[in-house]
Amino acid sequence: MDFGRLPDLRYVDFRLPPDHPETARLLAQALPTQPAAPKLYVGCPIWTNKEWLGSYFPLGIKEADYLHYYAQQFNSLELNMTHYRIPDAPTVRRWRGAVGPGFKFCPKLPRSISHERELFNTDDLVLTFSRAIEEMGDTLGWAFLQLPPHFGPEHLPRLERFLLDWPATVPLAVELRHPRWFADRELRDAVFATLEALNKTLVITDVAGRRDVLPMRLTTPTALIRFNGHGLHSTDYQRADAWAERLAAWYAQGMHEAYVFIHQKNVLDAPVWTSYLLDRVRELTGMVVPKPFVIPQAVQGSLF
Repeated sequence: MDFGRLPDLRYVDFRLPPDHPETARLLAQALPTQPAAPKLYVGCPIWTNKEWLGSYFPLGIKEADYLHYYAQQFNSLELNMTHYRIPDAPTVRRWRGAVGPGFKFCPKLPRSISHERELFNTDDLVLTFSRAIEEMGDTLGWAFLQLPPHFGPEHLPRLERFLLDWPATVPLAVELRHPRWFADRELRDAVFATLEALNKTLVITDVAGRRDVLPMRLTTPTALIRFNGHGLHSTDYQRADAWAERLAAWYAQGMHEAYVFIHQKNVLDAPVWTSYLLDRVRELTGMVVPKPFVIPQAVQGSLF
């Protein structure tokens, strides 16, 4: 995720903003229906990480087996692959069969919908996409719509129409990127209220160069957070501490589930950061989510 990435972090204020005032109200309404065991899902954008061979993946496995082993390390996946093509039903069923119970896919909407047609005249594509990902069954988490950076508030009526027409059977999260979505408080709050009314989750993005995309506004009892790290820089750990504290507070207020997707340029850094975050969440909440682990590798015999 290069959106908002900066080469120099010295002048970035990485502190999380305070919660939007409406977040506490929404969570108070969600508290009576909070499940006995709220969920935390963590994952990466892709599973075909050859750099994990010999550590988080066994050496010598076939690429067709990568997803199976990925699902032993993480319990969710920000499914970037669907941004570039709509999968057919047999492919989706193979993905579903490769993961265990409790795993969640969060497929990104195809760019043909979000970037090429820009939500205009997309009924045919939405139908094809939604039918495909519904094959995921209970492994389907939240699909998410990533709007292009140039898609601004002048297109709000088109966005509202798209969300109204979106299939009710597929949970949907929305990522806003154009700065003008956040510059005007009245507009911003109206858009957030619309997402809440339509039961759509607002994506929260933690990235160095765009601190405005951290509105800390929950529009459903689900948080979907995209975290852009910097190679295990000290600020990555400080931000993990802050997110663990915020997640703990949201769970205490009634949040049902959270998804945290980790973007690191070096994919070997993602499991390390994830383990640290999960340790901090466990300390604060008692929630136990299995951490990524290095798989013992077979050792070749030796003459000595």
